[in-house]
Amino acid sequence: MKYAYYPGCSLSSTGIEYDMSTRKVAKALGVELWEIPEWNCCGASSAHLTDHLLALALPARNLAIAEEQGLDMAIPCAACYVRTKATEVEVKSSEEMQKTISEVIERKYTGQSRARALLDVFVNDVGLDSINALVHKPLKGLKVVSYYGCLLVRPPKYGFDDPEDPQSMDKLVEALGATPVDWAFKTECCSGAHAIAKSEVGLPMIEKILAAAKESGADCIATACPLCMCNLDMRQGQAGSKFGRSYNLPVFYFTELMGIALGIKPEELGVNKHFVDASGIIKKLNEAEGRRETA
Repeated sequence: MKYAYYPGCSLSSTGIEYDMSTRKVAKALGVELWEIPEWNCCGASSAHLTDHLLALALPARNLAIAEEQGLDMAIPCAACYVRTKATEVEVKSSEEMQKTISEVIERKYTGQSRARALLDVFVNDVGLDSINALVHKPLKGLKVVSYYGCLLVRPPKYGFDDPEDPQSMDKLVEALGATPVDWAFKTECCSGAHAIAKSEVGLPMIEKILAAAKESGADCIATACPLCMCNLDMRQGQAGSKFGRSYNLPVFYFTELMGIALGIKPEELGVNKHFVDASGIIKKLNEAEGRRETA
């Protein structure tokens, strides 16, 4: 099972633990990730808001390189996935656009190489049963809310799950031995870059998500987006100070939880890089594992 791997800009900086855990988990699952050589930025929202053709051409170059290798593209970042999927869909639907894009990027892209969200690849290609069979340290007793964010499964024509009540990550959490907690905020917006540019707008949006997760009884949050991770993890203290609350809710990339359950050392997954200390959860899981081994 082989995919062209597109880490995107965040996974070498603010989301480095996402990249670390993705590579470790993929190897453990027997998934080969071929990193696209000299990949370029997908354009994110900047290109999308500036010029439509530019927003399509940037991801198209990456897709064309993957297509030359006969590979679909596995994409961890939710924003990168949506922008890349938009290009795939538009190129497939219009021969004229396919021709235009190929001229702009100076290489052929026909839409045969598909943009795939990493969560989709692991859940639907590798399969939950196969993942469960490789679990060495079940996450027993851990209550997790799955936070998909507003991009990963939207709009519906790009998504691979229900846009209002997605279940992929919840099912994965269950396959890892943890308890998925149902809640109403799994696809709410975390405020994106508003947390930086307009904190008076962004922080209340972050606070609502954290408060809902806390009130659900969850021990932690699982996500699949580097920007969501930044807002919920790095800015958790800011939100708490502003609203007079202490959440103490560790936030994990879903790949980190996978890695822990597969028996990979937390530091190899980047868990020690979080702003909200996750060592308490790791200790709790280790103690539970020790009790099971001596029982």
